[in-house]
Amino acid sequence: MHRWIIFIAIYILIDIYAFQAVKTLTRNSIIQWVYVLSSLAVLVLLIVQLSKSGTSRMMSPGGMYYFGLFLAFFVPKMLIIIFMFGEDIIRLFVGIFSKIGGGDESFYIPSRRKFVSTIALGIAAIPFAGLLYGMVKGKYNYKVLKYAIEFDDLPEEFHGYTLTQISDVHSGSFDNIEKVKYAVNLANEQQSDVILFTGDLVNNIADEMQPYTDIFGSLKAPDGVFSVLGNHDYGDYVEWETPEEQFLNLEKLKKLQRNMGWDLLLNENRTISRNGQSIKLLGVENWGAGGFKKAGNLGKTCEGCNVSDFKILMSHDPSHWQAQVKQNPQNIQLTLSGHTHGMQFGIDIPGWFKWSPVKYRYENWAGLYEEFGRYIHVNRGFGYLGYPGRVGMWPEITVITLKKKGKIA
Repeated sequence: MHRWIIFIAIYILIDIYAFQAVKTLTRNSIIQWVYVLSSLAVLVLLIVQLSKSGTSRMMSPGGMYYFGLFLAFFVPKMLIIIFMFGEDIIRLFVGIFSKIGGGDESFYIPSRRKFVSTIALGIAAIPFAGLLYGMVKGKYNYKVLKYAIEFDDLPEEFHGYTLTQISDVHSGSFDNIEKVKYAVNLANEQQSDVILFTGDLVNNIADEMQPYTDIFGSLKAPDGVFSVLGNHDYGDYVEWETPEEQFLNLEKLKKLQRNMGWDLLLNENRTISRNGQSIKLLGVENWGAGGFKKAGNLGKTCEGCNVSDFKILMSHDPSHWQAQVKQNPQNIQLTLSGHTHGMQFGIDIPGWFKWSPVKYRYENWAGLYEEFGRYIHVNRGFGYLGYPGRVGMWPEITVITLKKKGKIA
């Protein structure tokens, strides 16, 4: 109860402060009341949603829309108060200096200027519109991103080999089955040699995937569809009545993937062969730095592999690459990860500029990275979670072409 009181108090204080910009810009009572009533409505809806069903319910489509609407109102207000606070600091200093310099007995602070309030509200309108767009259009604005990577030790028979990566489906979040069908068809249209899924098929429970099994079961590639588990797939964010319930849920999810024709790799590897040459495909269970699940066992995953083998590793969390993979003596040439979603928010101009707040949490958070001649690609995710949209960090289907360095054709 106390946390709700603190949360409401902070929200109201921020709202009152941001409201000063509206009052400075206009004396129109209708506009002012629209601001006040919309702010109260958003707060009440969020609190009702949380109190009725708890935080786990917020990962349902309906719950996420409440949260998204809250963000669309709250984030712009935070920008407004930055401007307001900056102006108030200046006003305070002007008042102090006028008092000291003029010798007046009264202390006078200049009134707020309409110009500053106009700028503040204008800038705040950008994230407001962006967050609303992200919920309506951005979350299904699928992009196909293509990379070509050259390796000295790639077997010649695999020169030109293509793989399609998808990650972080989060099927429990979807609210438009036709858009999902479109994206799966888009993945199939890439006609890659193999399709790799790098974890988080669901938000919490296996049943979330039931409406989509036929759709994702239609993913096909000559060398198959392979998958690994992500942190959400284990059901760790649900309050189960018994440990057995959680165990059975995970087994159900594993069986579901097998029924879709996917080869789920649980700390194991497969061999893909072409004309007497081969590469190794490795799949490790989730391993994440910090408080995330650490079921991954890289040693077990590499059993039967030689150091000289060309290896592609599927590992859901990119922090695993930094902690255990990039300098591993097994020499894993390419790692595929997801998990970060690019925070579903940022600026992303391929080949030019890339930024998201998630970069301050993860060293490898979106796109292709190289260290020590070894590569990791972090997929921005197929679905979404929490905020029911995407702004700048669009849902991604990745196509990677492997090339033998020095080979022309």
